[in-house]
Order: sequence, then C-alpha cells, then structure tokens
Amino acid sequence: MDITKLTAVQTGRLIKDRELSVEECVNACMDSIEKQDGNYNCFVTLDREGALKQAKEVQMKIDANELTSPLAGVPCAIKDNMCTANLLTTCSSKILSNFVPTYTATAVEKLQDVGAVILGKTNMDEFAMGSTTETSYYGITKNPWDVTRVPGGSSGGSAAAVAACEIPFALGSDTGGSIRQPAAFCGVTGIKPTYGRVSRYGLIAYGSSLDQIGPLAKDVTDCAAVLEAICGHDKKDSTSAAGLDTDFMSALKDDVKGMKIGVPRDYFLSGIDEDVKKHVLAAAKTLEEKGAVVEEFDLGMVEYAIPAYYIIASAEASSNLERFDGVKYGYRTQSFTDLHNMYKKTRSEGFGPEVKRRIMLGSFVLSSGYFDAYYVKALKVKALIKQAFDRAFEKYDVILGPVAPTTALTIGESLSDPIKMYLGDVYTVSVNLSGLPGISLPCGYDSKGLPVGLQLLGKAFDEKSVLRAAYSFECAFAAERRLPNE
Repeated sequence: MDITKLTAVQTGRLIKDRELSVEECVNACMDSIEKQDGNYNCFVTLDREGALKQAKEVQMKIDANELTSPLAGVPCAIKDNMCTANLLTTCSSKILSNFVPTYTATAVEKLQDVGAVILGKTNMDEFAMGSTTETSYYGITKNPWDVTRVPGGSSGGSAAAVAACEIPFALGSDTGGSIRQPAAFCGVTGIKPTYGRVSRYGLIAYGSSLDQIGPLAKDVTDCAAVLEAICGHDKKDSTSAAGLDTDFMSALKDDVKGMKIGVPRDYFLSGIDEDVKKHVLAAAKTLEEKGAVVEEFDLGMVEYAIPAYYIIASAEASSNLERFDGVKYGYRTQSFTDLHNMYKKTRSEGFGPEVKRRIMLGSFVLSSGYFDAYYVKALKVKALIKQAFDRAFEKYDVILGPVAPTTALTIGESLSDPIKMYLGDVYTVSVNLSGLPGISLPCGYDSKGLPVGLQLLGKAFDEKSVLRAAYSFECAFAAERRLPNE
C-alpha cells in the first residue's frame, strides 16, 4: 500500500483502526517530499524532528481514545502566511526571511487540537500577491502535471504538494481566488469558506476584508473534514461568525434532485478556452442528468469585478504592509544613515516587484486626490456585485462556472504581463468581494492533459449546498479522475 496516495480521511481511518501508525504516515510523507520536492519546490520549511515529536504525542492520545476526529494522526502542511509558534513564517518574502512567531494561527491550532500533524510550511506568491507562485523569494513552484507550467497561486505550494502526493491535505488562503485557482491548475479540490467562517487570527494580512483560510485536499470529503476542524467563532477575530452549523460531513450525499443550479452566461462569452468551456458545461449537464434543475442566467457586473478587486485589495495591502519596516521584526538593511533611510532601504531590499507594485497602487488610490475617484467608487461597485449575487441566490441554490479561463499557464507567461495575470482572476475575485463560499474541483482534462477546474458557489454560510453539489458531481466523475503522471 502506498500511503501517500491515500486521502486524508482514508489515512485517518487506517490510523484509527491501528492498521497504520502516525509515525509511519509522517515518515512516508517526509520521504515523498525529500524524494520529489527538488522537482517542484512546494515547501519553504520542513520540520521532520518536530513532526515526529507531534506524531508520538498524537499516537498516545489516539491509543487512549482521546482523539476521535477523522484527521487524527494525518500529516498536513500550512501555507507560509499563517503564523506557527517556533517555526519560520516568511510569507515567501525576504522581509520576513528570519521571522519566527511566538504564537500560532487559530486555524492551525484547531488542526493541532484534533490531532493533525504539521510537517512544514508551503511556498506561495510573496505576501499572497500573485496567481502563479512565481513571485516567491524562495523560487518558483512547479506544477506536478507539467513542470514547465505554474501551479497557480498564491497557494501554489499547498496545491502542488497535494497533487504530487507529498501530503494528504494543506491549508491555503484565498483573497481573490488563491485556493480555488491553484486547486484547478493542479487537479485537486479546494474550498474558500464564507468570510467569517474561519478565524483569520494569525493569518498575515494581505486584504483584511477579503482574506479567508481554507483547505486544499484530494477530494470533497477531505475538504469537508478539514473545514469542520478549522471553522468556528474565535474571540481573537472580531470578523469570525458565531452560532453556525459546522456539520459539513452530513452534506456529502450523492443527491442533487431538485437542486436549482444557475450558470451565468457572462462567464462563457469571451476569453475562455474552448476546452475549459466544454468541460464545465459538461459538468452542468452531468448534474442536470442527476436531477438538478440547471438554468442559464445573466449575473451582471462581471466586467467590473477585476478593477474593483484590485483597487480594494491593493489599498488594504498598502495599509497592512506598512508594519514591515525593519524596526520590530524581520529583515533590516545592513547600512543606513538615519531612521527614514533605514525604512526606505529595508523596504526596497525586502519586498519584491509585485508587492511594491501593489503597495504603490494602493497608496495611489488612497491618496487625497484620488480616494473618491477610485477607492470609494470601488466600494460602491463591491456592493453592487454583492447585490447581483443576492438576486441570483433568490432563485438558485448554487452557481456553477469555471475557476479560470485557461488551464495552467507556462512559467513566465503572465509574469511579464501583470495585467494578464490579474485578468486570470475574473471568475474568482467577485466571490471574495461578496464574502461567499466557493469550491474548485476537477471536471476534465484539456487537449494537453492538464486538469480543468469546476467552480461551485453558494449563499453566505451555505457551504453545505456547495459541498453537496460538489460531492454529487465528484461521484459521477470518479472513474475519469487521475493523478499526475498516471
């Protein structure tokens, strides 16, 4: 039995039944990472010693029947923008290349509480700013399906590590599609929960009104199990919601009879690859054949999502990244003449070009002469986009569409043209602007054999409908689904 090919829930079940030990699983994953990761560069930090120590502690608790979660003993990885006490947390940036936090993010703590074993931190676009995992200070992550292609971003390290069977699941963060798009490019499953479903405490902020932590895993069942573990109210995060149903595993039923699914015409008009369009519409047909009511409709506001998102996200980034100045923590320039010069040189040397671009854009739209013309207008557009989704969800339980207009891009293809990279987020950013849940899962393969992602969106805090539709489609697609190099 190849332990690394198992899903997280399958691994947890074998550990619970005493057919596998936690230490065996940790060593199998670590060996897989050490064997393969030179090709893919999924990890920034690995902690074999710490993982084996965790494994012994978790095994004792499992043996004493103190841990009952389906994830007890299962190895995992964390995107490197979530704080982990005594373990390097860099945001894949030079400016945090020596930062070791004294506390752990709530979502990560919740995984530890149920017995998941953390192996290390995954590579990402610097400060989560990018869609390709090419802007990392630690080098490009490569797609396991084709190493000449990007894995998507910014959670590309997490998605690629799951696709390459280095780990059963990982945590990512999604500000404008950064879980769903790499999941699509790497042929895995990723869910962006409703804003407020998962605590953001300990997540190093990019866009505070948009960021949300979620899982990347091999299938829908794993995503539901991880989401159950990490969600819930947190008094340390004023935006986290309380009093909500968190029993996501009960939604995993192969039954969509009577479910109303809307397919926005706006998503298929122009700029989308024919292969992507074909497989996404075929997925809609599959759900219709299983009893769902599928209709096309006009969503509206789609063309305004990208400009509104990048104005708001860059404005919040320019504010959030102000704290990285070389004074309290992180990188500091070696030579400087005075305090102002130290700030300037530290930030010039510590931040990469994409981060600088977004800080400058954000500072511009927040400046006194342009605040009303850009930032305030973007907030108004954000409200209109939310209203468009609200109208759609009065009629439909779930909205179905593509995750990205293309499959995985060639390395370097969009890095030279930032606007092209930004436009690749056209189907994902409006979900963050509206605070809604969305899932990405494979629905086919293009003419080059690269995975195509299907996106399903739901009402706020209605992850159950999204998971139900996704699970039902996954059951129909199971025979066609494959791993890289199969």
